[in-house]
Amino acid sequence: MKIEKGQPGYIKARKVRYLMLAIAEFAIVTAVYVLGYMQTGTKANLFTVVAVVGCLPAAKMLVEFITMAPHKSIDVDKYQEIETKADLVIRGYDMVITSSEKVMPLDAVVISGHVVCGYTSSPKTDETALARHIKNILQENHFEKMTVKIFHDYSAFLARAEGMNNIAAVEKTGTRKREKEIRKIILNISM
Repeated sequence: MKIEKGQPGYIKARKVRYLMLAIAEFAIVTAVYVLGYMQTGTKANLFTVVAVVGCLPAAKMLVEFITMAPHKSIDVDKYQEIETKADLVIRGYDMVITSSEKVMPLDAVVISGHVVCGYTSSPKTDETALARHIKNILQENHFEKMTVKIFHDYSAFLARAEGMNNIAAVEKTGTRKREKEIRKIILNISM
């Protein structure tokens, strides 16, 4: 089963995929180079050119792996707790939000109405800069008057998510389509 962007375990699955592809592509490059050397007895042959050109996609996969390597997926216990306590709101997990200045991991996000609430376990993430970036991206996509709050404290995030869930249970407005569009925009700015 393929893990899609926004699902728990996405970062871990991406890291494994990029590492396996990088190893496979470098193995193919090495095999082509060795085959050319074995057949001609010199490195000045067409196989060497093919091997050198083959290093480009292999190096790209290695860079993708190195970019994702420092980030981790959300804990399974936290994921399950969020799923049970915020089941009426739109949720997203395992995101690495990129801006022009920073790369900021975001473990979970819940969306209800005009409120986006996120949790990050990374101490390197500047929650105000991340909230400002998400809010600006939403404004550029014509989602005005949004409230975006990012938490480092998991219990505070969970309390806010539960509150949003309780409000969603009472209001029962037809905003699911709008909330899914907001989630899609946030996933688009994520690696």
